[in-house]
Amino acid sequence: MATTYSHSRLSSFENCPKQFEFRYRLKIPSETESIEAFLGKRVHEVLERLYRVAQEGRGLPSIEKVVHRFRILWDEAFDPARVSIARAENDVAFYREIGERCLRNHYRRHYPFDADETLGVEQRVTFALDDGGRFRMQGVVDRIARARDGALEVHDFKTGARVPNQRALDEDRQLALYEIGVRRRFAHDAPVRLIWHYLQAGVTRISARTPEQLETLRTRTISLIERIEGEERYEPKRGPLCGWCEYRAICPVFAGEAVANAAAEAALAARAGSARAAEPEPDETQLGLFGRA
Repeated sequence: MATTYSHSRLSSFENCPKQFEFRYRLKIPSETESIEAFLGKRVHEVLERLYRVAQEGRGLPSIEKVVHRFRILWDEAFDPARVSIARAENDVAFYREIGERCLRNHYRRHYPFDADETLGVEQRVTFALDDGGRFRMQGVVDRIARARDGALEVHDFKTGARVPNQRALDEDRQLALYEIGVRRRFAHDAPVRLIWHYLQAGVTRISARTPEQLETLRTRTISLIERIEGEERYEPKRGPLCGWCEYRAICPVFAGEAVANAAAEAALAARAGSARAAEPEPDETQLGLFGRA
């Protein structure tokens, strides 16, 4: 049976083949989750609920109720033993405040949420890149909408601080792949807009693809899948994202680091033991005053 790929699966291989092997081939379960991923999930949960309420025509909650829901979901799901913070200078409250800011920014910008028609929220799309169905893709679209001019819109909510430039968005693979799936699902020939909401900054960016660009993306993605399926070595690739990788502790790149940390801990323990052994016994005067330890 053919493997179904996703943008995140493809990106994992591009970022580090070893991480791809751990996650998708060996299926090693992750024992940790980054605080950034945790924050993003909670914000997406709240926005999903908000847009479903708007889609059903029910009374919209106030912004304070929206933030209150976020706090409840955060407290219910947060596990300090599992959620990791790579940037030691930031505490949990720092990230929680970012989540609240994301929601407040989006709510104020889009209230009362009636500028378009929501067709789906957290909508799964699956599609083949080829006629034979060998190269299959899937993804979850944050929101699909029909604009007043008839265009379909693929919306993506981002909770990170960085806002890419327009050129980078015009070359973005994720939402362009989603466009292929959305067009097929809705049998849509009208324009499709790709829309990113950078919630921290309160910024919206828009892009579009020509049929020629989508065809180029299709063939390049097939080539990447063929490369992945022909891979045998899965060499690790050290980079700026290693600090957030859930497999860092077992990665061969950092094996020396783990050994060094263990040796340092053993040396400290031995030094502490030697110091205790070298301590003189208290004299009788001391014992009389304080008793034997």
